[in-house]
Amino acid sequence: MNTFALGQIVLYLVVLFALAQPLGRYLVAVLEKGLPSKAARIESKVLGVLGIKTDAASEMNWVAYAVAIVVFNLLGVFAVFAIQMLQGHLPFNPQHFGAPTWDSALNTAVSFVTNTNWQGYAGESTMSHLTQMTALTVQNFVSAATGLVVAFAVIRGFVRRSTKTLGNAWVDLWRGTVYVLLPLSLIISMLFVGQGVIQNFSPDVTATALQGAHQTLTMGPVASQEAIMMVGTNGGGFFNANAAHPFENPTPFSNFIHMLAIFLIPAALCFALGRMSGDQRQGGVLVGAMTLMFVVAFAVAVHAELAGNPLLLHTDQTASVLQAGGNMEGKETRFGIVSSSLFAVITTAASCGAVNGMHDSYTPMGGLVVMMLIQLGEVVFGGVGSGLYGMLLYAVLAVFIAGLMIGRTPEYLGKKIEAFDMKMVVIGMLVTPLLVLLGTAIAVMTEAGRAGIANPHAHGFSEILYAFSSAANNNGSAFAGLSANTPFYNLMLSFAMFVGRFGVILPVLALAGSLAQKQRLTVNAGTLPTHTLLFVFLLVGTVILVGALTYIPALALGPIVEHVQLALQSVHGL
Repeated sequence: MNTFALGQIVLYLVVLFALAQPLGRYLVAVLEKGLPSKAARIESKVLGVLGIKTDAASEMNWVAYAVAIVVFNLLGVFAVFAIQMLQGHLPFNPQHFGAPTWDSALNTAVSFVTNTNWQGYAGESTMSHLTQMTALTVQNFVSAATGLVVAFAVIRGFVRRSTKTLGNAWVDLWRGTVYVLLPLSLIISMLFVGQGVIQNFSPDVTATALQGAHQTLTMGPVASQEAIMMVGTNGGGFFNANAAHPFENPTPFSNFIHMLAIFLIPAALCFALGRMSGDQRQGGVLVGAMTLMFVVAFAVAVHAELAGNPLLLHTDQTASVLQAGGNMEGKETRFGIVSSSLFAVITTAASCGAVNGMHDSYTPMGGLVVMMLIQLGEVVFGGVGSGLYGMLLYAVLAVFIAGLMIGRTPEYLGKKIEAFDMKMVVIGMLVTPLLVLLGTAIAVMTEAGRAGIANPHAHGFSEILYAFSSAANNNGSAFAGLSANTPFYNLMLSFAMFVGRFGVILPVLALAGSLAQKQRLTVNAGTLPTHTLLFVFLLVGTVILVGALTYIPALALGPIVEHVQLALQSVHGL
């Protein structure tokens, strides 16, 4: 890691934590403590019109909470699918786009509802302005709110005592959307507009270049969608080039805002956990573990990209050195290798998926880092809500392993971890690996799956493995070399996205419901401290160990063997 890379990540983390701590306090204030009395009365009247009560008697147990979340999101799938299929007959369609294929529309509907934003199409040539605003942007808000409220339900499970309720899902969704995501998105969208991100309802513009050639420039409401895509860790993009497009991400400062917005709420949720648990150190441990893994991942990725391809040697007067300037393939020249590598690590550590460079063009080690960050469950800050409850699963597993080592019943945040709790933890952690590995196996064994591969051998396998890792973990980014807009991949990845989202949410809520019913135990001499530096390393070790045991065999067939092949070719010319 050179001086510029070190300075950039230090600046990023300083600004991130400076903003995340007050945001964490705000999250607790609006989602847990409730609004001031006058605002609460207004909110009660507004929600009363919708038949939603805000009093304590209306709170739900984990089953009712889960049902509300699943039903709400299923309705979202139907709505997004219908709007796409009817967009040719709806207004705000200046380009007169027709409906996409039904399998593409289904894939897109599931993708945006699950906070994945996997896009097998070019947004500027497929979706009307109305579809972008009423279908995709709306889901960017409510899918992020879903993850946010589930995280708060899990926190309540840890901090509440002898109760069966976790809150009211409808009230939580309302507050998360209106009081958190909307104002943050408004602020960020104004910053984007100030940097030159477009925001209009105009039809496409035809421009004449200096050489006389004609170029079509796509217009649309980009800044508003870009803001919630980042702050909601949705990802995707108005344009097919995503955050590498100058209309989405025109300046280095807008690029910094993009990266900052992705981690903002996930980091704030860790501080919110500390406040609600009554021990700020508990949130600090999670932040410390996440930051440690984040910095190491960035160091490895940026080193690999700055070193470049070992097959492309540059000879000067004294020696032969690696690729001059590093690996710039697939990267936007406005941002360079360091900023692109940082963006790639952030977007794959979170369940975001927005990109300002093509991961398919990264070196094998750079591609390995971004793929593994996804496969670990995106718990390095992670997505809005999903990063926190994913890391809490690892934390419970860590105290369980420690309990086995010292012969004591495991405890976390004062709650005894029992058989049912561990079953839910294991289910929540096994869902996505099963989807990734089985989906990849099916794809490489079938003609329809292999037909989408653009590159042969190990890299082609990596493209498929990355696609299923991204879908099942609700990331949405791609290696870009895989032709995935086919009925086979649209349906397979739709299944992976939906089950990967709600197959984790359901056991997580079941765990929260079980913990909420328990009394909080008194700390004694035999209690494992979970607020120390030792527990940070235990937690990091658990995350890495589980991820390595699960995915290393598959990674050995993709980026690892590709890295070895490049090294051998550079040395022996094989």
